Formats: sequence, structure tokens, C-alpha cells
Amino acid sequence: MTYVLVDDGAALARVCAALANKPWVTLDTEFTRERTFYARLGLLQLATDDGIACVDPLRVDLGPLLDVLFDPRLLKILHAGRQDLEVFYDLRGEVLAPVFDTQIAAALLGYAEQIGYAGLVEAITGVKLAKLHTRANWEARPLTEDQLHYAADDVAYLRDVYRALRARLIETGRLEWQSQECAALTNPQLYRSDPETAHLRLGAGNRLRVDAQPLLRALAAWRERTAKTRDRPRGWIAADAELIEIARMAPATVDALRTVPGITATTVNKHGEEILRVVRAAGDAAPELIWPTPDSPTQAQQDTARRMLERIKSLADAQSISPGIIATRRSVVELIRHRRGPLAEGWRRELIGAELLAMAGEPT
Repeated sequence: MTYVLVDDGAALARVCAALANKPWVTLDTEFTRERTFYARLGLLQLATDDGIACVDPLRVDLGPLLDVLFDPRLLKILHAGRQDLEVFYDLRGEVLAPVFDTQIAAALLGYAEQIGYAGLVEAITGVKLAKLHTRANWEARPLTEDQLHYAADDVAYLRDVYRALRARLIETGRLEWQSQECAALTNPQLYRSDPETAHLRLGAGNRLRVDAQPLLRALAAWRERTAKTRDRPRGWIAADAELIEIARMAPATVDALRTVPGITATTVNKHGEEILRVVRAAGDAAPELIWPTPDSPTQAQQDTARRMLERIKSLADAQSISPGIIATRRSVVELIRHRRGPLAEGWRRELIGAELLAMAGEPT
């Protein structure tokens, strides 16, 4: 597959000019983040009908290209693009939109919900891609020819996949479904790392007493700020289990901190004083139920959920679509208990949600 390596300003300017009036572009990124909070972009690949470009972000200023890519008139096509969109969000502070995610499109057309790029390319085009560089170091230079060919393939065949899937979505009347799903994928809340809401990552907070929950929220905010400031993974600052046990015990001294179950010497030595400051600052916080313990569904609700899931599977089989893309057990229970959620909105409500609401006892 022929591609252009973009590693100087003149080449980047040519790519930007070529994209100026295009209706769509296929996109992919290669990045590393095993040792950092923020992803480190190692390569950006894009393709249109006219060609393929591999842009080296370590050699060129991406600013002019980002100006083009963030143009809302340009449709960005990605496969399983959630992590790529996070990379772009961190680069620009806003979400890349509009997008067309081929993994979502495939699921709406009956393919496996989490089908990989190589599997989808083979299913649609018959081409079997080699996956030789999935763990490559994309920050190392120079990039090898094999790496660049691998990276170019990730956007080259995406063009054919997009055309085929879009045509089938139109044929089946599901293009609007795709639009709604991809619009949800561009919600900025998915990509913000706000310390004040970092505790929402800790679902096990409901195991704590009410008087310990405010401390866990404060510890989660501290970890998020520290991880961002030092550009290190959250788990390198403190593991979830460590935060929960610290909140449970509320140690007042370094010696007491060392006795917290599961805490490592590294956490105490590197962050002990900071953690104790958080504990002291949260000491006067009023008890607050931040993680309410969820009620178990009643037997009647479980029976209704079972009937609904059977109906969803029957419809999914008739529509040649995976039932999981329509609903999960969790979304079904949410509909039964609160009359809200994905099944009560958009294309899902039109397809089956209104029927399920009637089964749940709400007139439609």
C-alpha cells in the first residue's frame, strides 16, 4: 500500500491543502501510555480517495492539521475510535466531530459487537491483514518500513469498509441509528479527567461507611490531580484498593499509614505526607452517602427483565443484529425501575423501547 511519510512542514502543508475540500477522511493513531497519564502520540495516519499519509508528530507541528481535522464539515472515520478521540481531546481540549465509527456500524449490521479492525477488513474485503506491530514502540525513531506499512493499512482499508457499511446502513434504514450512536461518542464528558468527578471511577466506594465516603472522594481527586501533574498512570500514584483502605482506616500518621492493608512501601514513601494532608483536610467533612448501595431487583422485576431480554433477542434475530447492541441487562433493569435510559431514547425507543415500556406498565 503506497503512502506518504509526512515529516516536514512542506509535506504537512500539502496534506492540509489536499484535505481542505474532502467530505471524509479515515483516521487512526499509534500511541503509547503505559508509563504516562496522557497518551504520547507516535504517529497519525489518514487516508482519502486520493492517498494515504503517515504524519510524524515528533517531526512536525500538528497545529495546521488539527485545524483541518476539527472542521465540522469533515467527517472523520475511525474504527473503535474511543481511545483515538481521547488522544485528540488531549491535544486540542475539544472533541473531534463528526465521526463515523466502523465498529459501531458493524454491530448495527449484525457483526460481533467488538469486532476488530482486521476481522472486519477480512469480512468485507477478503484481505487478511498481518498484525506484526501491535506492541511496537511508536516513539522510537526511525520508524521501520514495516511499521509504516502496518500503520498505513489501518486507514487504507478503512475506506472500503466505510463505503460498504454506509451503503448497508442506508439499505437497512439504520444510518440514523449510526448517527445517534456516534454523536454520543463525541460527548466531551467521556474524555474529561476532572478531579472533582474522579471518584466515579471507584465503584467499590459503596463498600465504605457513610462517614468514610467523603474521604475516598477527596483521595480520588488528589490522585487525579497528582497523576495529571506528574503525567503518570493513576495506578502508579496509588491503586484503587489502596485508596479504599486508606479511606476506611483514615490513618493520622505515617506509621499508621504503613499498617493500611495492601498499601505498598512505594506509595507511603513517595506520597505518604500528601495522603495524610488529604486525610486531615477531609477530617471535618460531614458524612455523606456518595456511593449508595444499589437495591437488588425484586423477583417481579427480574421476571419482567427476563421476558424483555427474550423479546429483545427475538427481535434482534429477526433484524439480523446483535441483541447486545440493542440492550444490556443493566439497561433493561434501568428501564423497568426508572422508565429511563438508552431504551427510552432515540432509535432504541422507536425499535422496541416503547413496547418494553408497555410491558413495564407505562402507557405509551
